Amino acid sequence: MDWFPLLNSLRIAGISTLIIFFAGLAAAYYIAKTPPAIKGLLDVVLTLPLVLPPTVIGYLLLRILGPNRFFGAWFLDVFGTRLTMTWWSAVFATTIVIFPLMYRTARGAFEAFDETLAYSGQSMGLSNTYIFWRIRMPGCKQGILAGTVLAFARALGEYGATSMVAGYIPGTTATVSTTVYQLWRTNDDALAFRWVLVNLAISFTVLLAVNMIEKNGGNTRGRITNSKRSA
Repeated sequence: MDWFPLLNSLRIAGISTLIIFFAGLAAAYYIAKTPPAIKGLLDVVLTLPLVLPPTVIGYLLLRILGPNRFFGAWFLDVFGTRLTMTWWSAVFATTIVIFPLMYRTARGAFEAFDETLAYSGQSMGLSNTYIFWRIRMPGCKQGILAGTVLAFARALGEYGATSMVAGYIPGTTATVSTTVYQLWRTNDDALAFRWVLVNLAISFTVLLAVNMIEKNGGNTRGRITNSKRSA
């Protein structure tokens, strides 16, 4: 059994999740502070990939990155590299597909944050950077963690946009999802089912780890509360 599709899927999902973690946090933090009218418009734009079919996203990316399109042709001419049909082409697709998941959950967490904690930090002369990473982020940890894991799981199983932008090339662009489809097309149901089980095992493990982290986080908060009461 060739494990390249799994390693490639993990690589693509990991890079995509890293990108949208910081991009999603930045967008959620600043958009949450904008006026309602602007916030509503930006929400529509940034959340659109969540409701669009993945194949539509893949088609739009091909219109931009394809070697016969302006940007794709310019990049190929200048750098000698295609922006499609490579393993990292899938990173473009998965990043766009999973971005709304991180953005929406992070924005919800930021909006639920008790701003009096931030104001207290400002009154003590703490910098905005310190307040964000040491006060706001720990307070929004659960929502941000949920968004990150959900985005990673979605990236790991992405098929529609990935198959259009990166295709299926064994040992080069193959992912678990595209491999399952190709094995089904060639009537290799036994091997396809093995890959399905692998994907299920990874998803189960990730969700189990998140539940354990959330449980430990709840226990920590409980110990802090009890120590304050006893004091």
